[in-house]
Amino acid sequence: MDNETRRGSIEMSAAMLISGTIGWFVLMSGQPVAGVVFWRCVFGAVTLAVLAAMYGLIDLRHLRGRIIVLSALGGVAIVVNWLLLFAAYSRASISIATMVYNTQPFMLLGLGAVFLGDRITITKLFWLSVSFAGMMAIVAAKPAGGFEPGHYLAGVALSLGAAFFYAVAALITKLLMGTPPHLIALIQVITGAVMLAPFALATPLPESGLQWTLLITVGVLHTGIMYILLYGAIQKLPTHITGALSFIYPIAAILVDRLAFGHELQPVQIAGSAAILLAAAGMNLGWSLRSISPIKRETEGSAS
Repeated sequence: MDNETRRGSIEMSAAMLISGTIGWFVLMSGQPVAGVVFWRCVFGAVTLAVLAAMYGLIDLRHLRGRIIVLSALGGVAIVVNWLLLFAAYSRASISIATMVYNTQPFMLLGLGAVFLGDRITITKLFWLSVSFAGMMAIVAAKPAGGFEPGHYLAGVALSLGAAFFYAVAALITKLLMGTPPHLIALIQVITGAVMLAPFALATPLPESGLQWTLLITVGVLHTGIMYILLYGAIQKLPTHITGALSFIYPIAAILVDRLAFGHELQPVQIAGSAAILLAAAGMNLGWSLRSISPIKRETEGSAS
């Protein structure tokens, strides 16, 4: 592994580990979801602006009308995604919300087919079926850990909604090819801050120093620094390594949920989560049905 790939792998791993801990900060802040997302956008925007300026990552020549409008629309989608996902944490647990949220590649698959004319292959339909089966297993599971059935199903629905709006944001980002990603992210969080200001400022401000510390951390670490690490890694790594390392995020989220809140997945939830992650891996890493069968035949031949 060369130095560039090694550095990118470290950056990607760090970004995913940071992402996996955000649920704890959101729940421990004790703040309304709109307030958490608002302050995430505010502190994230400041951090992104400072870091991007320090490293010369923002080229104002890209600030054309089309880029600003599309980035702002992506910002609306990404903020709705955060609102729904954070609301799901308290209803279905961080683990379940994160697992269901990982259906996002299939949301993007459908949107890409409708709006970009992307081709849906038999292999993609197979992975979609695997993911859907995993989703059904999670929905059918009896919620544990004190979660009421109604709240649990609402949490699953909110997570699906979050995945959809993430896919919308990703689709819009595809239309901004060639635009520095740090500039897109900065416009998105500024849009989010403006969008949520009336709701967030109408509620009482956080009272304790701990609450402010948690909110600042979500903005600075989980948004500004995480975005810089993520985009830096994407620019250095081949797609298959980026896809493989992205699964650190859900694993970290499950561990945080287990250690911090004692939430343990039931066997059927584990099976459903594994199916979703397997399907997402198949999509992200480009596994095909043809590539699986030779491995199977080789295994059978060696066994005989």
